[in-house]
Amino acid sequence: MPAVLEDFFAAIEKRDVEAMSACFTEDATYATAVPLPALVGREAIVTMFGSLLGAVGSARFEIVGYTVDGDRVWTERIDHFTFGDRPVAIECMGVFELVEGDRIKAVRDYVDMNTWRERKGA
Repeated sequence: MPAVLEDFFAAIEKRDVEAMSACFTEDATYATAVPLPALVGREAIVTMFGSLLGAVGSARFEIVGYTVDGDRVWTERIDHFTFGDRPVAIECMGVFELVEGDRIKAVRDYVDMNTWRERKGA
């Protein structure tokens, strides 16, 4: 696993938006649920994660498996969140594109939003 992704996943678990921000290029994109439009720019990504991480009691991206091909990393994950005292998990496939291996340039997460809404209770 590339170090920048280990740093990103650790920052999520610590709910450290500043550390998470350092993992992205200024012009990064993040599609939180393809085919929804991607967030564009580090500031938009940080704002979204700040809101999400501020709304949960805990967050953790469990890596089930991954593969690396150059600057592209595919991750099979289970994303765990706690809303109040209620744990919610969602299976996710994420594709990360890196720049020279040390910053995240793009992320595309593939997740079943209907399942997420049902489990979250939205």
